[in-house]
Amino acid sequence: MNQAELAAYCREKGLYVEQVEAWKDFCINANGGVAEQSKSLQKNLKEKEKEVKQLNKELRRKEAALAETAALLVLRKKAQAAWGDHEED
Repeated sequence: MNQAELAAYCREKGLYVEQVEAWKDFCINANGGVAEQSKSLQKNLKEKEKEVKQLNKELRRKEAALAETAALLVLRKKAQAAWGDHEED
């Protein structure tokens, strides 16, 4: 609306132009914080997903190392059982 239309509308409805402009500003700015909050939450989510991915990678590496160590212990016990208890120092 231009100024003349707005003034006519306000006279018709018994309002002041300042009231309508204040309501307009309030409505425009009402959702401003939501967008910023959403952006912040998205950033936080991406950081957490990156952290989870890194922790899962580390967990897989440690599980592989543990499995390798367990296999070596089993082989050592089998070798000792087959060839006797000869440990080299």
